Amino acid sequence: MSLPALSIVGVGPGDPELVTLKAARLIGAAEVILAPLGDRSDASIAESIIAGLVDSNRQQVIRQVYPMSKNPAEMENFWRDAARQAATLVRAGKRVVFITLGDPLLYSTALYLVRVLRDEAPEIAVDFVSGVSSINAAAARAGLPLALADERLAILPATFEGDKLRRALEDFDTVVLMKVHRVFDKICALLQEMDLLRQSVYLKRVGLAEERLFTDLTRVTAEDLDYLSLVIVRKS
Repeated sequence: MSLPALSIVGVGPGDPELVTLKAARLIGAAEVILAPLGDRSDASIAESIIAGLVDSNRQQVIRQVYPMSKNPAEMENFWRDAARQAATLVRAGKRVVFITLGDPLLYSTALYLVRVLRDEAPEIAVDFVSGVSSINAAAARAGLPLALADERLAILPATFEGDKLRRALEDFDTVVLMKVHRVFDKICALLQEMDLLRQSVYLKRVGLAEERLFTDLTRVTAEDLDYLSLVIVRKS
C-alpha cells in the first residue's frame, strides 16, 4: 500500500477569500495541518487565513516554530526536525497538509522543508498546490499590470546589490522588489536618481487587516515599513 502524499498548499497572501478551491478542499480533508510559525511572532498568518476551514474536533493543527535566524546550521537542524515530523505523520498513514503563505514555489519557506524531506524520506511523494502570491495580489490592489505583450518582468529580493539592481531597473519594464523594509531608503534614493520614484508603489501586508498602499513613496514612514512588503516599479 502506497503512502499518502504530503501536500504543500499555498494559502495566498492574507485574504481568506483568495484561498483556492483546491486548497480549501485539501485543507478540509486533511487529518493533520502543519503550520509554520516564526519565533518572533505570536500567531501563524497562514493558520489564521484558513481558520474558517479547520474543524478542531477532527483535525489536528501542529505549529512548527522556526527560528528567524541567518545561521545556516541552526536553520538546517530545524528543517531536518520539521521534515522528520512530517515524514512520521505521513508514514503513519495520515493525510498531511503543510500550509504556506502565497505560492509554495515562490520565495516559500516550504521549499526548505521539501529539500530536506527528499533526503530524509525519498519514498514520500510531495504535491504542490499553487496559491495567489503577494505579487499578484499587490498588483491587483494597485491596479497595475505586471506585464503586457513582449514586456519583461523581474522579481527580485530588495537586497539585490548595487549596480545589479540598477541594471534590472534599466532592463526590465516592471520590477517587483520583495521585503524592502530594511533597505527602503536606499531603494528610494536609487529610484529618485533614475527618475522612477513616481512610477513606483509601496504595499505592505497585502490582504491582511493592516494592508496599506502608497503611491507616493516619500510619504512612507518608519512605522509603515514591514517585513511583508514590496515595491512595484512600472515604467510603462
